[in-house]
Formats: sequence, C-alpha cells, structure tokens
Amino acid sequence: MVLGRSAGGVGAHVDTLVTGLRELGHDVQIVTADSTACTFGWPDAHRLWPVHGGARAPRGLVDWHRVMRLAGTVDVVHAHGHQAAVVAAVAVARARPRPRLVVSLHNDLPPVPSTAGGRARDAVVRRLVGWALRRADLVTGASTDLVELARALGARRAEPALVPSPAVGGLLRSEPLGLPERNPFLVAAGVPTDRPLVLSVSRIAPQKDLPTLLGAARLSRVPAAWVVVGDGDERLRTRLEDEADGIRPPGGDGPVVRFVGARTDVATWLRAADLFVLTSRWEARALVVQEAMAAGVPVVVTRTGGLPELVGDAGSLVAVGDSQAVAEAVDRLLVEPSTRARQGAAGRAVAATWSTPDDETRRWVDRYATGTSGMT
Repeated sequence: MVLGRSAGGVGAHVDTLVTGLRELGHDVQIVTADSTACTFGWPDAHRLWPVHGGARAPRGLVDWHRVMRLAGTVDVVHAHGHQAAVVAAVAVARARPRPRLVVSLHNDLPPVPSTAGGRARDAVVRRLVGWALRRADLVTGASTDLVELARALGARRAEPALVPSPAVGGLLRSEPLGLPERNPFLVAAGVPTDRPLVLSVSRIAPQKDLPTLLGAARLSRVPAAWVVVGDGDERLRTRLEDEADGIRPPGGDGPVVRFVGARTDVATWLRAADLFVLTSRWEARALVVQEAMAAGVPVVVTRTGGLPELVGDAGSLVAVGDSQAVAEAVDRLLVEPSTRARQGAAGRAVAATWSTPDDETRRWVDRYATGTSGMT
C-alpha cells in the first residue's frame, strides 16, 4: 500500500483494507508519510514518503531508492491518490521482478488555477498522473466521475470500487439518543438543548466550503444549533469562528454556530442530530454521509462528485456554493417532522443495502488475483 499524507477518509479506508487483508492471512506492507503512520497507528509502516528539494533532497533520493527496492519484493503495489500513483508507478517501473500496479483514485484533481503559471503547473500534474495511470494494470475510482477521469487520462482498465465506512454497521443497529442521554451530552459540549441540532462533520479545509455552511446558518429562519465537528487548518478555523460569532439574526432567536473540534464520538453526535449538512465543493462517497444515512439522519448535501449517486432520492441535494438553497432545505426539513422522519428512514434503508468493509476486502483480493490476465 502506498499512501501520502492523509488524516481523513482515504487513510481510514486504507487502514480498514489493510486490517481486513491481514486478517485473511495476506502480508501487507505500507509505504507512507510519518504523519499518516502516526495518525492511524501503523508502527510497522515504511515511513518513506519521498521528499523533494531543499536541504532534505539527499534523504528524498534515498527514500525513492528504498521504495523501488521494496516494490521488487511484493506481488502487488496498490497506490491511493494522485501523488501516490506517480510514486508507485516510478517504483514499479524500476522494480525487478515487476509487481502488478493498482491505483485507486479517491479525489478529483485540483481545479485549474486562473493564472498562466497555474495552468502550466496543472498541465504538468495532469501529464504526470496520466503517465502513472497508463502504466497501471487496474485503476479504480471511488465514484463514477473518478472512473471517467481515469479513462480520460488514459487508464487502460478503470472501474468503480466502493469505499464503505466501517461505522455503518453499528449505526444501522443504533437508535437516536433519547432526551435523558441527548441533553447532558449537548450541554457538556456547550450546545443549546432547546432547539434542533444541525450537524456537519468535516475537516476544516477549503474543499469543504464551510463559508457556505455559515452563510446558510445566517440565512436560516428556523432556530437551530449548527455544530461543526472536525479540525484541520487552524488559521481557516479562526476565520470561520470569527465569522460565526458575527451571526446575530434579528430577535436573537436564530441559529447558533459552534465548532467543537475533532471528536472520537462522531457516532454519538449523529445519534443526537436532527439533520446532517455537508457543503463540500467535491466529494466521492463521503464516509460521514454514509454514516449519517445509516444513523437515520436526513441529509442535505451538495450535488457534486459521487454524492448524488450515493444519496439518490433519500436526501436533499443542493447546488455547490448556494447558501440560500442550503438554508431553504434545512428550514423545510426542520419545520416538517414527517418529511424529516421519512427522509431519515429512506436513507437508512439505502444504507442497509451497501456492501460491508469485509465484502469489499474480499473483492479486493479477487481484483489482485484475477487482474493477472494480460498484465505485463
């Protein structure tokens, strides 16, 4: 497994897949960055993420050599993400004997910058990623648009591969928190208990477009507590919290916005929530949306990436960057308990049909084994 820097869903998916493969008796080696190994508790990981330029260039060259040498000792190299795809493709090209190369795309390529220099850098990135994908024996995408991207960049064989959340099974068996549990839980977090809870679980990062979420909280006409669970860019969080502090609706009876940071009890937050909102600019099959649906929480998400495919008719889809549309969808659900209950039940019913992580691990074993036909 080759993975760069990750603190979120991609790393969590690799962690689940590695655990499942090892439980089935397979030997799995992990090449990643030191920060990723620490985040996911991989003490045996090869912390060889290549370093480029500057004073650490010699170390980077040593790491490249070690990755190439390791690639010659395995049957399959499975890269996760664009950067890892390039690293793995170089390693596999030099490895003897040559292992099979599998690349999984979990995110879209960054948007093309508007400047000439930015466009030139984007062209270089696309050429590098395309070069790596053309050398892969198999490329998978976490959503249909990523499969189409892989094919557009020249992948010889591309297909979807689901990324299930390991928390879905437990949430399907759970029930919403009753008031005796819910109220003390919210009070301990500094969240009002006299109004509905609108929850977002998100990294603090530009891709998540949290300013649109705050804009929706400002425009909402139904009193609610809006809570963001997650950490990330500290400077961005400071700016967002300053903006949230300025939300003072007429009459003082409007929404309250609170950032509670990273939490280990996300499942409990979902069980306490009346509504889940995610305003990302792009997502594949966001793990937290899967979890919200499994918990029976109605979801309002942006119409982007793999979210329409994931949610279907079991949730509310809104345009990217449209705070007004988010506010209207939230207000409608908050004032219509029957619609909220129906949508939550529909989401849970859809979640019950999804493959489990164990199912997907077995599919990956089949992909690794049956992908030998026609491979060089």
